[in-house]
Order: sequence, then structure tokens, then C-alpha cells
Amino acid sequence: MRHIIKSIPNLLTLSNLFCGCVAVTYAFSGDFITAFWLVVLAAVFDFLDGMAARLLNAHSPIGADLDSLADMVSFGVAPSAVLFTMGVGWFGFAVALFSALRLAKFNVDDRQTTEFIGLPVPADALFFVSVGYIVSAGAGTYLASVFSTVWFLSALAALFSLLMVSEIRMFSLKFKNFGFKDNALRYCFLASSAVLVALLGVRAVPFVIVGYIVISMVRNFVTVTKLS
Repeated sequence: MRHIIKSIPNLLTLSNLFCGCVAVTYAFSGDFITAFWLVVLAAVFDFLDGMAARLLNAHSPIGADLDSLADMVSFGVAPSAVLFTMGVGWFGFAVALFSALRLAKFNVDDRQTTEFIGLPVPADALFFVSVGYIVSAGAGTYLASVFSTVWFLSALAALFSLLMVSEIRMFSLKFKNFGFKDNALRYCFLASSAVLVALLGVRAVPFVIVGYIVISMVRNFVTVTKLS
């Protein structure tokens, strides 16, 4: 029984991987709306497997490696497939390549226990699959037309790829406790993101991710200024 319980985090990780695999097939077929929701579901499983591992004290080297392998497909290959199908071509797979590098760096970098260094791959993936959703659904005519521009998408792919392997410190949304003092930034970010999503739906997702990046950069600047 104990062995079965210990396997729960890995089963959740495999669910993440399954969603990613199916998302890739839908992305290549041009169904970006289904691909988006599958990546969102993969992100939910990715969050739950870590939570389950902590609650059940079921951490293992296999679990850590499996998590990275699943993330590579769900948050590296899936958004690249979206970019490829949207016309960016083979260059869209730069996102997958830099996602692999980002995940490899994360696995050996002990500085990332409480925060991230570089853009997390799930955030990168959610940005691009939401862009695909917006273009496919025509959610906001002007926004959809902007995101349909191949050169703009290519520039975004290059920028976000570099952000993933940058040295920019970005705050984590993982809670070690639920006190407001220790999590003020997390609560404020999540609350404002929820409001945006409630008002704009999926159209809000790219702006939420950009907001996350900007807030992290401002936080870094303030921290460095105080130290100097």
C-alpha cells in the first residue's frame, strides 16, 4: 500500500506527459484551442505532482528526472509545435531547444530552491499556446492579427528562449506557508491575474506572463539597488 501511495506523484507526472503528447498532435493539426487546454491541464498536473511529493514525502531521483522529461514535452515541444504550425517554421523549435537547456540547468542549480533563475518553461509554454488560441479563436481581432505576424512571433520565440536561460531571478509561486507577509507578492500577482482572466479570458494569459517577467525584473532592480 505504501508503495502505491509513493507512486502517486509519478502517476501525476505521467499524466502531465500524456497531456503534452496529445497537445503536440493537436498543435501539428492546427487545433490550437485544444492544444492550449491540454497544456493548461499538463501545468495543473505539474503543480500537483510536486505538491503530492511534498505531502507524501515521496521525493526520488527518478521522480525529478521524470518531471523534467514530462516538462520537456508539455512545455518545450508543444509550444514549438504551435509556433511551427503558425508559420514560424523550424525556428519555432528554438523554444524546445532552450527549454531543454533551461530544465537541465534547473536540475543542477542549487540556487533555485526558493525562486527561479530564468523564465520557467511552463510560463513560456503558456504564453505561446495562448497566442495560438487567440489567433485560432480570433479572440480580439487586433490582438489576433498582431500575433499572426510571422516576424513578430519569431522575435518573441527568440526573446523568450533567451529569457529561459538568462540570469534574471524570477519569483516562484510555490507557498511554504500561507502568511501574507511572506507571500505578499504572490498573493497580489495571483489576485491581479485572476481579475485579468475573469475580464479578458484567454486573451489575458500573454499579458499575465509578460507581467510576471516585468515584475520579476523590477524586483531584481530594487533588490540590487538596495544592496548597493
